[in-house]
Amino acid sequence: MNTRRAAGVLLHPTSLPGAFGIGDLGPAAHRWLEWLDDASLALWQVLPLGPTGYGDSPYQCFSAFAGNPLMVSPELLVNDGLLEQIDLDGLRLPESRVDFGAVIAKKQEMLGIAFRRFEAGAAPALRRELDAFAAAHAAWLDDYALFAALKLEHGGRNWVDWDPALTRRTPAALAAARERLRPRIDHERFAQFVWFRQWGALRDAARARGVRIIGDVPIFVAHDSADVWAHPELFHLGEDGRMPVVAGVPPDLFSATGQLWGNPIYRWDVMAGNGYAWWVERMKSALELVDVVRLDHFIGFTRTWEVPANAATAETGRWLPGPGEAVFRSMRGELGLLPIIAEDLGLVTPDVVALREQLHLPGMKVLQFAFGGGDDNVYLPHHHVPECAVYTGTHDNDTTRGWFDTADTGTRDHARRYLQADDRGLVRAMIRAAFASVARLAIVPLTDVLEQGGEARMNLPGRPSGNWSWRFRESELTREHAARLRDLAHLYGRTPATIPAVVAP
Repeated sequence: MNTRRAAGVLLHPTSLPGAFGIGDLGPAAHRWLEWLDDASLALWQVLPLGPTGYGDSPYQCFSAFAGNPLMVSPELLVNDGLLEQIDLDGLRLPESRVDFGAVIAKKQEMLGIAFRRFEAGAAPALRRELDAFAAAHAAWLDDYALFAALKLEHGGRNWVDWDPALTRRTPAALAAARERLRPRIDHERFAQFVWFRQWGALRDAARARGVRIIGDVPIFVAHDSADVWAHPELFHLGEDGRMPVVAGVPPDLFSATGQLWGNPIYRWDVMAGNGYAWWVERMKSALELVDVVRLDHFIGFTRTWEVPANAATAETGRWLPGPGEAVFRSMRGELGLLPIIAEDLGLVTPDVVALREQLHLPGMKVLQFAFGGGDDNVYLPHHHVPECAVYTGTHDNDTTRGWFDTADTGTRDHARRYLQADDRGLVRAMIRAAFASVARLAIVPLTDVLEQGGEARMNLPGRPSGNWSWRFRESELTREHAARLRDLAHLYGRTPATIPAVVAP
């Protein structure tokens, strides 16, 4: 195991500043890379990058392979000759929290203008690039583009509520839909092309600055997705395509009633029959976009919490066995080294630890879980091991300021004494503890760098709406913030010169 050290920041691109209602992949994202470079940070962690569906959650995407068109930069489309400067005036929205309804309408308008100009002959040099992109990604792009076009035709309804012949994917119905919806299908291919093109340029810029991107691969996919519609045999579904059971987790540190995710459950036996080919392709696709994968809900590879689809909470359910080491053996056989961080939070049992150690994968330690108990708490820094990634908090936690301000008296006192900090300095002390930890990787959400309170929380598990909308203003992130983190990176040996080439062998 490589024990060199690194540090970085957790920030989803949608939280970047800008004038178009949502963070995107344009100039502000490139300035963000400059700030990371100035702070001597080598890692940028993002959430899943796919097109969001239910609740605007990046963990409920319409595809496990596609990019989110809401992140497409209007300014970069101007550079490509697909928009004009005057078009940008009609696309502007407040720079406050993301209003997804307004953003979706504006971005659809933007992509429509750009696509029509492209079809009319603007930016002709991009035509060959698009054709090459479509050919390289045909394995998922063809199904996704058709799915997206059909979903629009059906007023956004779930695919199980479409015409039965389309739900069942009869060849005649699919052929007729491809002919009928060809312009919209081409539009969806174009939207994916420009997203992948802009993301590729941003990733190249990150590499040039020595910044590696940590992506996020949720273990489960959304039921209302191209993945499930195109491959229903891989999931526990009824004959009508509906879910008799769904995935979740029982009560844990994040939620007293558990988390009812509502995702379909894999038929691991069917996947095993073809060498877990879908998972191999999924991991291959992810590693074409990012340098390291945070594999969400690693526990699910040992067991899955199955809940009746009509249950109100995730408190009642049963455990089903997962695929264990076999799926990783298939992925390694096809892809070689797997740079993975295992998100092993929750009800961690010996079999979870055994699988992670067998695979030599670093797990996660969250400092907000460390305080309020005994000195044997595994999240306390004196119990950390090099083979892990330490976080002050995650996207599912409150900000550290919000957590501390609402914690009980015993937890607050324990944190003060352990970190040797008063209330005002608590957040900075927590960040220092993360950087000082023996953990090889240290990641801090930007909300903690900015010392923001609970109003900046990204997600509250179990809350169906109102999440994922936090953004920061460019003026809030200063050179002083960069200097503070740069000092910690140098003090604790986490400067870019020491970053590891891979996360795990």
